[in-house]
Amino acid sequence: MTKNTELATELAMDSKAWPFQEARNLLKRVNGKMPDKGHVLFETGYGPSGLPHIGTFGEVARTSMVRRAFHELCDIPTRLVAFSDDMDGLRKVPDNVPNKEMLAEYLEMPLTKVPDPFGTHDSFGAHNNARLQTFLDQFGFEYEFVSSTECYKSGQFDDALLAVLREYDKVMGVILPTLGKERQATYSPFLPLCPDTGRVLQVPVIERDLDAGTIVYENAAGAKVEVPVTGGHCKLQWKADWAMRWFALNVDYEMSGKDLIESVKLSSKICRILGARPPESFTYELFLDENGEKISKSRGNGLTIDEWLRYATPESLSLYMFQQPRRAKRLFFDVIPRAVDDYLRFLDGYQGQDGAEQLANPAWHIHGGTPPQEGVPLTFALLMNLAGACNSEDPAVLWGFITRYAPGATPESHPTLDTLVGYAINYYRDFVKPHKVYRQPTDPERAAMEDLLAALEGMDPELSGTDIQNGVYEIGKAHEFENLRDWFKALYEVLFGQSQGPRFGSFAALYGVSETAALVRRALAGDDLSAE
Repeated sequence: MTKNTELATELAMDSKAWPFQEARNLLKRVNGKMPDKGHVLFETGYGPSGLPHIGTFGEVARTSMVRRAFHELCDIPTRLVAFSDDMDGLRKVPDNVPNKEMLAEYLEMPLTKVPDPFGTHDSFGAHNNARLQTFLDQFGFEYEFVSSTECYKSGQFDDALLAVLREYDKVMGVILPTLGKERQATYSPFLPLCPDTGRVLQVPVIERDLDAGTIVYENAAGAKVEVPVTGGHCKLQWKADWAMRWFALNVDYEMSGKDLIESVKLSSKICRILGARPPESFTYELFLDENGEKISKSRGNGLTIDEWLRYATPESLSLYMFQQPRRAKRLFFDVIPRAVDDYLRFLDGYQGQDGAEQLANPAWHIHGGTPPQEGVPLTFALLMNLAGACNSEDPAVLWGFITRYAPGATPESHPTLDTLVGYAINYYRDFVKPHKVYRQPTDPERAAMEDLLAALEGMDPELSGTDIQNGVYEIGKAHEFENLRDWFKALYEVLFGQSQGPRFGSFAALYGVSETAALVRRALAGDDLSAE
């Protein structure tokens, strides 16, 4: 090991960034040594009854960050498994699919036996599995896809299923106290697949044969039916299934949402009953909507991946997932601009930081230890206000101002900035433009704006944004605004039709001193600033 490598490992051992804290816990789990299986296994779970969503991204992104941090600590190989519970029965027809009447005929069938309503794959499960893999590939995640159906049917889970059968009473002893009396009377960890219909049955088990590896249940006609628990003839109920999977695959690490805390506890108990140590776990908080209510896929009160990516970069979404994962955060459109600019700020500061600071910088975790070095000369908020001031949705118009502000910058030399221009226009078009409300200045505001106009008209066009900001600040002080924020708020509302904006000096430097003066002049004249 070289001195540089030793130093990097030492810094990683001391880093307070949460992925490193998780990675250190995982290293302790294996006593700093190679496990007998030859690797450390990370797992993420996916329920393919619906399409991948922003929570799916968050779980894989965060797990990948811990995995990368683990690699910084040691040379032990790792694997990341994206597990699809595609043998689960279809419980209800999703709202966002075609051919709903057809799907209704296949309720309780394993998802890999339900016809694909989109008509592109062999089954609904296969369709959603393909969407999951395309989704993960889009973001460059390194993972291995594992199908529950294949594991059950291939015999990979057979030994674990027989272990559950042997420990049936102990497993029941864990689950039954958590159920109501009515459910207790019918519960079994084994869900047989009906030999006649193929449906996943929720029926009581009335007999067990440990030697034969079978269970017996009573069908609707009152006849006893004996089926093996192996070979895909049965699957397990959710909490027992999760524990069995940990046991069968020898999973070392899996994170989950706050809503699954009790499930983690119960599954961990079952995993120990089967003779294995449950994986290291990490509980992340759930997302809230703009009203502080829990986001629900069925209610549609949160952002989708596609919606975020219409207005911002994948890296900004990764930053949102990185920051404070144990804290409930609101996930709605207004958080996007801040996430973009925070990402740019972290990226810009990375190269000037020492090793310890870099490991704590979100950019290190977002980019797997190698953040890019392209500089972005202006903020996303500034771009959005530029689009608003220009009332233009033409990238060429915005680039005309950008090139003057940052000589030498072109779409070709600054591809990230060019991408942000497109995002800024989308955000302006969909969220800013429809809600712009311009107003006339009050008499005190008008007096201050007249002085601002005079200052701008006599100002050096090459003046920096900071110097312009200082001049605007002094005008506000001279006109004795009780709170100088009210002065800047007035400028935003009168000139931009918004109550918030970027630093006014930075905007004026980008938009142009003479152009800003013309904007103020039009506002004082009562012109319609919303007109292009």
